Amino acid sequence: MNFRPLLLVVPLLLTGCSTMSHMSWSSLSPLNWFGSSVEVSDMGVAGINASTPLNEAAINKALDDDYRLRSGMGTRNGTITSFYQALDGDTLVMTISGDDKGTVKRVNVENDAIKTAWGVKIGTPFSDLYEKAYGVCQKGQGDNANDVECVAKESRHVSYLFSGEWHGPEGLMPSDDTLKNWKITQIVWHANAI
Repeated sequence: MNFRPLLLVVPLLLTGCSTMSHMSWSSLSPLNWFGSSVEVSDMGVAGINASTPLNEAAINKALDDDYRLRSGMGTRNGTITSFYQALDGDTLVMTISGDDKGTVKRVNVENDAIKTAWGVKIGTPFSDLYEKAYGVCQKGQGDNANDVECVAKESRHVSYLFSGEWHGPEGLMPSDDTLKNWKITQIVWHANAI
């Protein structure tokens, strides 16, 4: 057996490893060769679920270190929440939020590269998913007061925020005829069923 080629290759591999520290090793997985493996399902978003601690290390691990995270604090319905925004370069992909030092309560997906397990993505029209808003949709709240939020047919942990034009009275839901042209602007996963 000839060890000479092995002796030449090992130093190259070792020096190459030190220059590749910025690389995401998960990107070498064959599962990631054909596009994003991140998906919204009843259980969560990628590896994020209701038991994921709301801290940078846990979220990075759940997302396979594929995104740059930035943290912040805000309010939701009068309660202070912590959040992490996952960015691909300078593009916001999702916002992960919950109670400070608690677990993840909500993930807002804002990028059309991520679909649900049922094939729904940002930009999908209301009319592709629903005939009527009654019983499944409600007026958005807070920053999304001009939107309409509808529960996914497949899961009470997933909802869709629809946006569009409407010139009716503030606080009222648009008609089904108006909503049919509205499109999904966010896919929201909730730790607690809605």
